[in-house]
Amino acid sequence: MPDRLILASTSPFRKAMLSDAGLSFDTAKPEIDERTVEASLAGSGATPEDIALVLAEAKAVDVSERYPDALVLGCDQTLSLGEEILHKPEDMEAARRRLLALSGKTHELNSAAVLARGGEAIWRQVATAHLTMRKLDPGFIGRHLALVGDKALTSVGGYQIEGPGIQLFERIDGDHFVIVGLPLLDVLAELRRLGAIDG
Repeated sequence: MPDRLILASTSPFRKAMLSDAGLSFDTAKPEIDERTVEASLAGSGATPEDIALVLAEAKAVDVSERYPDALVLGCDQTLSLGEEILHKPEDMEAARRRLLALSGKTHELNSAAVLARGGEAIWRQVATAHLTMRKLDPGFIGRHLALVGDKALTSVGGYQIEGPGIQLFERIDGDHFVIVGLPLLDVLAELRRLGAIDG
C-alpha cells in the first residue's frame, strides 16, 4: 500500500499543483521560523539555492517528526537578484519598491523540494528559473498593484505569473511549476520511484 503523503505547506499554489496532478495527500503546517533558520546560515557562503533546500528540509523534517509513518514533502522557494535574497513584501509600498527593483533585470526563482520519512530527509531537489522583467514605468506598476491588490503580498516577487503578473515580463527561462513554487516533475518522478504513487 502506498505511503500516506503529507504536504508540509499551506500554500494554495502547491496544493493545487499536487491536486491537479491527481495526488491524494494531506497537509500540515510546519512549525518553524523561516527567518531564524535563514539567519543561522548568514556568513556561511550558502547560495540562494542552498537556503531554499535548507528551508524545505526544515519544513519536511519538522512535519515528519510529528507523522513518522508518512512520507512528507517540504518545499521552499527563494527569489534572488544577484546575491541578494528577497522576501515577501510587507505592504503595498514594499511591493511597489520590489517591482521597481526588479524592473528591467533578470532574477532567479529557486524552488526546492525535500521528502522526509521518520524525521529524516531521504531526497532533495532544487531547480531554478530565470525571469526577466520588462523595463516598467512607475505608473504601470501603480496600476498593476491596484489591479491585483493584496495578492501582490503573497509572493516574494510581488507578482503571480498565473494572472496579470505575466504582463510584467519580457522573457522567462524555466519550468512553469518551478516558477509557481515546486519542481513538480522531479517530485512526481521520485514518488514513482519510491512506489508512493502508481508508475
